[in-house]
Amino acid sequence: MDKKTAEVKMAQLEWYITKHCLWQYNSRGWDREIQNERILSKTKQLLCGENAHEDETTADRYYWSEAMTLVGAFKTYFPWVAETSKEDIAVIMQMLKDKMDYTMIKASLNTELVKDHY
Repeated sequence: MDKKTAEVKMAQLEWYITKHCLWQYNSRGWDREIQNERILSKTKQLLCGENAHEDETTADRYYWSEAMTLVGAFKTYFPWVAETSKEDIAVIMQMLKDKMDYTMIKASLNTELVKDHY
């Protein structure tokens, strides 16, 4: 898959998350970063047919449940997901994580995201 196609597909997934997922609005930058990492990595694992279910902590179960919701939505609203190779899914999901980290944390003008003791 060429870079332009991957960017278009990543933008579709980003659009869905920004319109439908409340977890992106956590009030602390470090929480957003952890959620992006864990939810999106579990989503990638599920889309690639890997085991993403870890019952170690309540947080693990939460991230897994959010990932399951995303997988269902992505497959429903974006039929190309089912036809995309595991390698391309991994690339698209990494691009998505990088973009969301940038948009939701690094480029955010919300100074509360980086306040100490918050």
